[in-house]
Amino acid sequence: MRLEDLDYELPPDRIAQHPAAQRDQARLLVVDRSDGALHDARVAEIGRWLRPGDALALNETRVRPARLRLRRASGGQVELLVVRPDAGGTWRVLARPAKKAPLGERLADAGDALVLEVVEAGDRGERLVRVAAGDLGEALEREGEVPLPPYIHRAPEAADRERYQTVFARVEGAVAAPTAGLHFTPALLAALAAAGVEVVRVLLHVGPGTFRPVTEGDPRRHRMDEEYFEVPDATAAALDAARARGGRVVAVGTTTVRALESACDLHDGALGPGSGWTRKYIVPPYEFRAVDALLTNFHLPRTTLLLLVAAFAGEDLLRRAYAHAIAAGYRFYSYGDAMLVV
Repeated sequence: MRLEDLDYELPPDRIAQHPAAQRDQARLLVVDRSDGALHDARVAEIGRWLRPGDALALNETRVRPARLRLRRASGGQVELLVVRPDAGGTWRVLARPAKKAPLGERLADAGDALVLEVVEAGDRGERLVRVAAGDLGEALEREGEVPLPPYIHRAPEAADRERYQTVFARVEGAVAAPTAGLHFTPALLAALAAAGVEVVRVLLHVGPGTFRPVTEGDPRRHRMDEEYFEVPDATAAALDAARARGGRVVAVGTTTVRALESACDLHDGALGPGSGWTRKYIVPPYEFRAVDALLTNFHLPRTTLLLLVAAFAGEDLLRRAYAHAIAAGYRFYSYGDAMLVV
């Protein structure tokens, strides 16, 4: 396929700037691969398309308040996106503007409670920093901002600390939310469990590479950044048992898909447990080993996320579903509506 085959025109007012008033009241477009039918619903109604015996897999990563504004010794400001800890007490970050964070630069917050030193400079704003004074984790909790995506054209608000986080987030380490999971409430998860849908957890710490545009004309040449994932023994066993009893594995989000498929790579294609660093990248055509249905948000063109959904739904059906969503007024991207592909 060509990268431009999945391009589409989206009116700017369809890019959601705030979440739905209630998480599970976001709209839901159900896409049936068996007959190509499209159904308009609400996330609260997702149980109509799930069956007793199915297993719902959630990504329990927690978003770090990862955006930090520091100053140079000269007084100029630098914005850091704190990606993850590295070896020897250093941290991987993205600096903007990158030219203001050269090798050896020291960056501090107000009052010098936190001082970072740039010890390595890479491409595309990538930097390795050493904590020279203070505690970076404490500084993020104290001063860090919710790392809203750039297409949300507003400053983070107090409510984003809760709403740009799933209700089941547990393990801090992501710089972006696994957005399909934002639609669930404790009551909805309890209702699904009461109806016989088993809820299980995986982990993939969403990094900035998930959202980096695919710029290669041949999308197969794109390279993903590393992200840490875990599929626990109990989760792998529960998913195997679900399939053995005739149920389906329903992945909530593309990050959950990549965690499960990464684990399969460790077991010669069989669904099993695993953990480690993954560059899992899925483009059409692809044979999914661990996923039978997918809940996902609507994604930007020329991204790895849209390519994964195209591989799962089929390119023609995906184009038709997106055209329907645009015509029907669905809201797009991180704070937007959802699509269930069964």
